[in-house]
Amino acid sequence: MDRLLQNIRLGTRSLSRAPGFVLTAVLTLALGIGLATAVFTVADALLLRRLPVRDQDRLVVLWGQAPDRTYNYPFGLDDAREFALQTRSLERVAFFSYYGAGPKPIRDGDQISLLRRALVSGEFFDVLGARPLLGRELRAADDVTGAAPVLVLSYGAWQRRFGGDPHVLGRQVLTWDDRVAYTIVGVMPQGLDYPRGTDFWAPVVPSTVPKDLYVIGRLAAGRAAADAQDELTAFFWRPGGSRWGRDLRGVVHTLPRLILGDTRPALIVFAAAAGLLLLITCINVANLLLVRGLARVREIAVRSALGAGRGQVIVQLLTENALLAIAGGVLGLAVAAGAVRIFVAFAPAGVPRLDEIQVNATVLVGAVAITSIAMLIFALAPAVITSRVELERALRSDPRHSAGWRSRPATEALVAGQLALALLVLSAAGLIARSLIKLERAELSLEPSHLLIGDLTLRYDRFDTAAKQRALLERLLSQVRAIPGVRAASPVVAVPFSGSGGWDGKPQAEGQSAEQTAANPMLNMEVVTPDYFATLGISVRRGRVFTDADREGAPRVVVISESAARYYWPGVDPIGKRLGENFERTATVVGVVPDTRYRDLRDARASIYFPLRQSFFPYMPMKLAIRTSGSPADLVPTIRRVIAETEPGVALASAAPFGTFLEAPLAQPRLNALLLGVFAGAAVALAAVGLFGAMATMVRQRTRELGVRMALGATARDLQRMVMRRGLMIAGVGSALGLLGALLANRLLVALLYEVTATDLATLTAVTGFLVGIAALASLVPAQSATRIDAVIALRAE
Repeated sequence: MDRLLQNIRLGTRSLSRAPGFVLTAVLTLALGIGLATAVFTVADALLLRRLPVRDQDRLVVLWGQAPDRTYNYPFGLDDAREFALQTRSLERVAFFSYYGAGPKPIRDGDQISLLRRALVSGEFFDVLGARPLLGRELRAADDVTGAAPVLVLSYGAWQRRFGGDPHVLGRQVLTWDDRVAYTIVGVMPQGLDYPRGTDFWAPVVPSTVPKDLYVIGRLAAGRAAADAQDELTAFFWRPGGSRWGRDLRGVVHTLPRLILGDTRPALIVFAAAAGLLLLITCINVANLLLVRGLARVREIAVRSALGAGRGQVIVQLLTENALLAIAGGVLGLAVAAGAVRIFVAFAPAGVPRLDEIQVNATVLVGAVAITSIAMLIFALAPAVITSRVELERALRSDPRHSAGWRSRPATEALVAGQLALALLVLSAAGLIARSLIKLERAELSLEPSHLLIGDLTLRYDRFDTAAKQRALLERLLSQVRAIPGVRAASPVVAVPFSGSGGWDGKPQAEGQSAEQTAANPMLNMEVVTPDYFATLGISVRRGRVFTDADREGAPRVVVISESAARYYWPGVDPIGKRLGENFERTATVVGVVPDTRYRDLRDARASIYFPLRQSFFPYMPMKLAIRTSGSPADLVPTIRRVIAETEPGVALASAAPFGTFLEAPLAQPRLNALLLGVFAGAAVALAAVGLFGAMATMVRQRTRELGVRMALGATARDLQRMVMRRGLMIAGVGSALGLLGALLANRLLVALLYEVTATDLATLTAVTGFLVGIAALASLVPAQSATRIDAVIALRAE
């Protein structure tokens, strides 16, 4: 213990004599350790921390899928119950609504707000093995027709809506549209909000929502997910088959995988980038220690001459390096805390368990582990190399010559490694950035400016049929169109970028066989007014759009998108062709419009449009698209007032400009680009500092040689070229190694890219050129200093 304290005192004294070195090393370590710890903090919340359920990896979610399509086919209530009775691979089974956590209007005095409701069977929480934080969970007795309406709150809704009130049990929540007074019977623990975004859970059977369901179950002992999948496929192929009338295969996913969703690929990339940055940091600090070791060769030699063994010298050097690591780790924690706060502030709303991402005891342990790993990487080799001195030569000669030539290859190799790793991170950031630019510039085939999207909520006890809802829409639309500043308005099925949240169908073209019909693509279906295409700014490529004459009793018509036209009638004019569903309801194609990205920003969807007045759907679309002449947001209060005055049983629950919805699909790509850009910037800066240090050290070590060259006739420009050539050679080797690594490692990015390949030549060329340019700038200052060497002074100093 006394020896350790003595080493600490000696190390502190030694480091205090080199404040510039200490500051540079500690800040470098803080950056690398801090960002690595921040990524670990996010990974701990999303990947490592267990869900508040029992044996989470035994929980699976099941649905059907066609062999040639990725569309998810839900169970009907009877099918779900029958499967629950027949299954042997699952020990317990429950159901939840295919529609996920949907917004539900809640009456709060004179105000209407939205909470996201998930409809589940009474066994849902029992299957999960989740225990409430307050009160009780839902039970089978709650999930029957005629049962008293009850709900269970999520932790987030309990905190946000009810302020974490411990006396919330027994309070009522009144839904505005169907006038159901739910009694709060429980609160679930933090971290459980599945289906994603759930504010409260309610029983599915008493609800009026269509009973389209997913199945969730717990695997029986000795059974795997593949067993459940085979069993479900066999269930779909049983006599009578699926209600969808086609061969389906079972799809089974574990619950943790579904909760993480699309965050896992991005998190893996961030972890890889953080690891590479930490490695670059360690290499940089190792280089600093090697350079400092050159200046301490005579000091080490004197210690050895006075009786210190090599082991003692190594221990002393490791103690100094440990002090640097501890200081860097402590400062790194502050960097990590700041980085986590920034991540939470900029993270898209869809990131699961976002409220749980924070620095805690687990993160502190992780930071200690990261700091220890960093110390092992950067501290050990420099300590061993520095301790190895030739005593007599070191005491008689200039220490720059006694150790400089020995350490230079190692230093340059480390710098080349830094540059290679920096190019890895930089290429990933470049690909993600280029992908983001392409996504932001994707052709929507509609005009997003001056477009408002509103969500109507209505009293279903007053508007309980499609005819009443259609009449309501026509009255409301005439009132909304009369508002000054409104140019056009139309109903839409879903809000923008809702993915599978809209209506889909598989129309049959005239003349198609049953086998051909089964292979038809799933089309996005819209029920619209004649104003729809003008409202959204969708051009007409062929034929016409709807008119007021396309009403009930008139010949049925549809408008289709270009890819649908190409699929059904390749190379043939689709105008006048007929589409239908088993030809019970056939319609004539009267127009063709472009595929739009209204439902999905990444993919333009094939679509079919039906006129509102000829709609055969059991309910009408209750979203509004409104084209304005000025700012859409400025008209929201007026539109809300006009709707409330026109129809007391209807309210505008929410409304936002189209651009607000566009932020959601761009949020994760922008966050990816921002974080990888930070990692890449830090990596390039550290690599540039490392190269600068190596070149500056080389110039100092070779001062005598450079003086001799000048005395023999070399010009200042010759010396500058020599130093620059050496720096660029190191940069070239590092870039070549980095490119090879990028060609292999960038495959991890495939899930995050949009219309950019992982080996995109333009991006790899650009980032390599950028890195070489930075390397040239880092070499330029040492090269310039070489030109200022005075040959006489350099030789006299020797």
